[in-house]
Formats: sequence, C-alpha cells, structure tokens
Amino acid sequence: MALLHFTSGTTGTPKGAIHVHDAVTAHDATGRFALDLHPGDVYWCTADPDWVTGTSYGIIAPLVHGVTAIVDEEELDTDRWYRVLAEQRVTVWYTAPTALRMLMKAGSDRAAGHDLSALRFVASVGEPLNPEVVVWGQETFGQPVHDNWWQTETGGIMIANCAATPIHPGSMGRPLPGVEAALGARDQQGAPLMRGGEVVLVTEMDALGELALRPGWPSMFRGYLGEEERYRRTFVGVEYLSGDLARRDSDGYYWFVGRGDDVIKSSEHLIGPFEMESSLMEHEAVAEAGVIGIPDPVDGEVVKAFVALKTG
Repeated sequence: MALLHFTSGTTGTPKGAIHVHDAVTAHDATGRFALDLHPGDVYWCTADPDWVTGTSYGIIAPLVHGVTAIVDEEELDTDRWYRVLAEQRVTVWYTAPTALRMLMKAGSDRAAGHDLSALRFVASVGEPLNPEVVVWGQETFGQPVHDNWWQTETGGIMIANCAATPIHPGSMGRPLPGVEAALGARDQQGAPLMRGGEVVLVTEMDALGELALRPGWPSMFRGYLGEEERYRRTFVGVEYLSGDLARRDSDGYYWFVGRGDDVIKSSEHLIGPFEMESSLMEHEAVAEAGVIGIPDPVDGEVVKAFVALKTG
C-alpha cells in the first residue's frame, strides 16, 4: 500500500481506496498524455492536496515530470487567480468545472487585464464540464478547456481530451493508450445485464450504458480498506463497473450522462441531469444550473432546476 484515498462517491459512508506504489507509473504516463506536461512547464493544479486530484496531479505527477508546480493556499478569488496565472507565467492549468463556471460568471473582461499568453493547455476534472465552458475558454484564454474523466478508484486519468486530438465540447474524451473502456448494459432495475457470467456490452452508437473498464492499469485501486466484499462487488465478470452512465459516439468519444443513482426516471424516460444543465446554460444569461428529480405521484419523478445568473 502506498496511498489511501477516502471516497464516498455521491452518497454513502466514506470508504478507503487502497493504491499501490506502481500507481506512480500511471501518474507519469497520464501527466504526459492527458495534461501534456513537458520539461520547463509551470504547472498549476488548483485541487486541495487532500483530494485525490491534489495528491495525484498536484503533487506526484509534477514531481515525476520535474516541472515547476504552483501551490496556493487561498480559496478561489477571480482577480487573484488571474494574477497568479499571469505573474507566475503558468503554462499548464488543471482545475475544476465549478471554478471555471465561477470565472465565466464574473465575465471575460476580468481576464482581459492580465497577460495570460504563457498559458498553452487548460484541463478540467471533478465533475462534468459543460460545452459552454469549453467555448468560453477558447474565447477568454485562446485555449479550449480539455475535460477528462477518472475516479478515486481508478487512481489516475482514464479518459481524456488530449492536446493532439480534436475536442468534442461536452465530451469526456477518449480512453488513453492502454485503457480498455466499454459500456455495460443495464436491466430495468438498473443492475448489470449478464450473459454467460459476463456483462453484456452496449454496441450501438449513442446508446446509454454504464462505463466499464478492463482491469490491469497500474493505478487501479486494490481494495477498500477492511471491506473486501464491497471491493469484489465493483467487479462483474472481467469488468470494473464505475457506476457512471455514459454514451459513446461514432468517433469513440464518451459523453457523461450521470451517476447511476442520480439519473432521473420520469414517465419511463431516463433523464441525465448533466444534459439538462448544459441545455439551460446555453441561455446567455445563465452561469450555472443544477438539476434534480423530485417525487411525483404520476410520473415517478419530475425535473426541478436551480439556476444562477451571470453578473448583470
């Protein structure tokens, strides 16, 4: 055991995900493939070091790549963040969608007074990234925001929009080299659909399925501390089931729909909160949106949305 990261997912009691020393090989490879780290870079990961992102990509990845890393103890402040980016000549910036949406809410003119010309790669993780934020990044920084996907359990980035490939705004990207990803079918009760002891895989384009990974990558968690049975339940057949629902397009890009326990079931329809939030954010006045399902005696659940407006 090298690292112990506690995670609760979206709900539940925190569980300790065990990672081994070989995880560093994944932090090295994904720092290169997904974050485009090069010698001489000035790199800023804004995640707190006690989060898995802050440990894996705020400490380990920049150390093994030998890049200069920025550490800032302050909470998000729009002008301060732009000042750090400008004064430290940050070249690679890894942050969270919520932070980017807060900066977007403050307006692009707040960035205009700072020299951000050193910035050449912006990436984001921690929650789904709305397409509007990707476009805003291009307009504000001259760089689109590259979304990627991973979990505490995966220990490192698994799916990403890389520097060398086109971005599909709103997509998590494509599996990194060496990562085998697929979509597992679910039955009406939401359980994995099985055939011959294996998970039935979704092959149709844009069909909904549970994101599954073939075990074997170096940073895969090796257990939940003291909860062996719980660990075994995350593997079905030969697949690790992530609990995240997604779609895959004809170009092999994966699109996040929602956590399996967050999808809204209304009148026999499965509604992804993230898709609805992104639709709301297409309105020019909307900075952030949060969508939930609330009980309904007829439809089972109906959609309720919370909207935050841009300044002005």
